[in-house]
This record gives sequence, C-alpha cells and structure tokens, in this order.
Amino acid sequence: MSNVQFGTLGGTLCSVWNSFDWSNLLHTALIAVVGAAVSYLTSRLLEGRRRRRRRDW
Repeated sequence: MSNVQFGTLGGTLCSVWNSFDWSNLLHTALIAVVGAAVSYLTSRLLEGRRRRRRRDW
C-alpha cells in the first residue's frame, strides 16, 4: 500500500471511530445480556415444568 492509501485508511478509521456513540453501544450490549439471561432462565423454567407434567401422567 502506498502512503496515500494508508493516509486515506487512517483518516477513514479515525472518522468512523469518532462517530460512534459509546454510551449507546454500552446500553445496547447491556440490554442484549439481560435479554439472553431472561431467555435462558425462561427456557429452563419451562423445561422443568414440562418434565414435571410428564411424571404426573
């Protein structure tokens, strides 16, 4: 790569890096973790209830 291409790539990366709203990104990641945890716990709860019903029959 030439110096012009490195300069263009560096400028583009700096401009994209600066345009991120890091607090929004952190909020999104936190909500995703909470959603995954709730989904996992709900599936475990429903699986436990399904097993109990099969034993009762």
